[in-house]
Amino acid sequence: MTADHRGLRAAGLGVAVAALTVPLLTACGSASGHTGTGGAAISATCTAVGAVLSDGPDPAADPVGYAEAQIRPLRAIQTSDHALRAAIGALAEAYDRVFVSNDTSAAASRAVTAAARQVNATCPGAAS
Repeated sequence: MTADHRGLRAAGLGVAVAALTVPLLTACGSASGHTGTGGAAISATCTAVGAVLSDGPDPAADPVGYAEAQIRPLRAIQTSDHALRAAIGALAEAYDRVFVSNDTSAAASRAVTAAARQVNATCPGAAS
């Protein structure tokens, strides 16, 4: 094999590797598995959810105050993704139930856990 053929063969192999690698990297590029413009919007929404939930009183020290601090900001988050919007709404509603019950309702606490799971299904770790 001449040097020219080896160079072409190596270049062809490089193109083949790139053709296989780019789709894999693109698929892994989004935490929620969404790609494109919609994926960017969902990623931004997930970031907003995480930011909201990181604010407020310490949830362990003041669960009622923490719940109260989450309700309005969560309800203010807008997204065109119907499932994510429903999950965020359910989480806001669950925190409202915790606040109204003064953190004495086991059902409200379970609702927070279930709604957080829904949010985390699209936004891994955002509601953790």
